[in-house]
Amino acid sequence: MTVRVVLADDQPLVRAALRMVIAETPGLEVVGEAGNGAEAVELAGAEHPDVVVMDIRMPGMDGIEATRLITEGSGGAQVIMLTTFDDDDYLYGALRAGAAGFLVKDMALDDILDAIRVVATGDGLLAPSVTRRLIREFAERSGSAAPAPRTALGITDREREVLTLIGNGLSNTEIAARLSISVATAKTYVTRLLAKLDARDRVRLVIIAYEAGLVVATR
Repeated sequence: MTVRVVLADDQPLVRAALRMVIAETPGLEVVGEAGNGAEAVELAGAEHPDVVVMDIRMPGMDGIEATRLITEGSGGAQVIMLTTFDDDDYLYGALRAGAAGFLVKDMALDDILDAIRVVATGDGLLAPSVTRRLIREFAERSGSAAPAPRTALGITDREREVLTLIGNGLSNTEIAARLSISVATAKTYVTRLLAKLDARDRVRLVIIAYEAGLVVATR
């Protein structure tokens, strides 16, 4: 199946670069481009893409609000936040918007293409640098850089291993390779963790892993 993609970024050069590499990639197709959040929401409703690659800072409606509207809608599109965290202060708010992935613009284009494929399958994805920033932001806002480890999460030892790897930013494919299990089994563990820990998404699992002392905030 071809993964249908909408690009939302107020910088035409960024959209042009992504459009060019996607056009040359089998199995991926750009079905629309937006220069702001409102246009992205409109396109998502009209084109029913599988994935929206969303910038955070855009004029008018920003990427966070657009992501919230898209993920709360009935279209089923997954959203990847693509941003520059050196000067973005919106990460914590974006966590609540329902994005399936967080990537940074200085990543290799091949890694961004891989991320689009991963997210299209329903698997969440966090770049390791984004995971570190996420945990650091949460630590600063919660006033604790190193919470006391909690052991009573109600999960098995294997599920704890998987949660730790999620907390360190690994994808399902990477978790499967690290634990010598199939990708399907890794997805099953993630699904169980989401249910057992009452977590809406993978981002919340990262926060839980931090709160449990399984990962630590780093500079």
